[in-house]
Amino acid sequence: MDEEYDVIVLGTGLKECILSGLLSVDGLKVLHMDRNDYYGGESTSLNLIQLWKKFRGDDKPPASLGSSRDYNVDMIPKFMMANGTLVRVLIHTDVTKYLNFKAVDGSFVFNKGKVHKVPATDMEALKSPLMGLFEKRRARKFFIYVQDYEENNPKTHEGLDLTRVTTRELIAKYGLDDNTIDFIGHALALHRDDRFINEPALDTVKRMKLYSESLARFQGGSPYIYPLYGLGELPQAFARLSAVYGGTYMLNKPECKVEFDEEGKACGVTSEGETARCKKVVCDPSYLSHKVRKVGKVARAICIMSHPIPNTNDSHSVQVILPQKQLGRRSDMYLFCCSYSHNVAPKGKFIAFVSSEAETDNPETELKAGIDLLGPVDEIFYDVYDRYEPVNEPSLDNCFISTSYDATTHFESTVMDVLGMYTMITGKVLDLSVDLSAASAIEE
Repeated sequence: MDEEYDVIVLGTGLKECILSGLLSVDGLKVLHMDRNDYYGGESTSLNLIQLWKKFRGDDKPPASLGSSRDYNVDMIPKFMMANGTLVRVLIHTDVTKYLNFKAVDGSFVFNKGKVHKVPATDMEALKSPLMGLFEKRRARKFFIYVQDYEENNPKTHEGLDLTRVTTRELIAKYGLDDNTIDFIGHALALHRDDRFINEPALDTVKRMKLYSESLARFQGGSPYIYPLYGLGELPQAFARLSAVYGGTYMLNKPECKVEFDEEGKACGVTSEGETARCKKVVCDPSYLSHKVRKVGKVARAICIMSHPIPNTNDSHSVQVILPQKQLGRRSDMYLFCCSYSHNVAPKGKFIAFVSSEAETDNPETELKAGIDLLGPVDEIFYDVYDRYEPVNEPSLDNCFISTSYDATTHFESTVMDVLGMYTMITGKVLDLSVDLSAASAIEE
């Protein structure tokens, strides 16, 4: 261990593993350590026995749930947009050769007390019960504008500069009502609250295009994909990638104390009496708790069920977004469901998550709107965890700290944090122009 590295990465959470992989591929000498004896940190994947140990102490799971090792319950479950940034990053590093993806069946939105399929194209808009007849026609025109919009081709802009025009102004031009704005903003553009309405419309239009292009890619019922056996496969795939490039992984390293020189710059990490020297430290908030601040908390319920979520066309994997306005909340709520079709549970079993930015200290009451949509559950676990963000100045202390995972059930915000950190660490922007067909989802 007494060697000098370009970067030492602490924690094997998803963000840290992606960064470790990117930096290794760039030719940097990377040492990656974790205090735990398993991969994944906060974003690990648990079997049934581990799940019980975490939430129920010494209790044993009931035999009726089947074999413990048939379960891979992701602690931070998030779907990937098929053409999204994370998939581009995975292809860029070639880590896709260690992973098998499968399309996600359904993408739904909660509106006026009911669950509806998210309409993503002009044709789906015409069929959607979310809107009345005249609204459908207006929405269809708006969807066609978005589908035809090309940022570098002014002919497609219809005289609108979307870097200046707000989303509210763009949508007013098409005469769409608040109800339509709600599902477009939250379920298609994946905004987490309503601030987007007064921001430039270009971001929302690009997000809508990403959704429809991802949806078209696998001809499935949703724009999302998910790895077989769950997200726990990702950190391990990156560990293999890192090893190919000469990176070193060490699990079960207690303490992992970051050492600083007299100027306050990180210069190494000590564990079990040995110090590895380095130029930069990358870690999750738990390794440098004096350089982060609490910015919120996430409430979640983890459920094991014997059926799909009702009103989702029997989808074996699905995301349902509950926009804040529908619930009278300040932020959205998310439902995530996956099952034996993605090999995360034994046959006939489904794992569902309900998550939201916590606005109270009572997750049972706060998540009720989402839990009520699940139908009967076999088991339910409640959990609240704090969210942290860094407050340090990396140019002064050479510490690059990731932000805690948010409540969303898709990866778009997570991967933006990773790319921002990559640019801070290396001083360059990651080139994401890749051949997307390299991550094809397996056929049924």
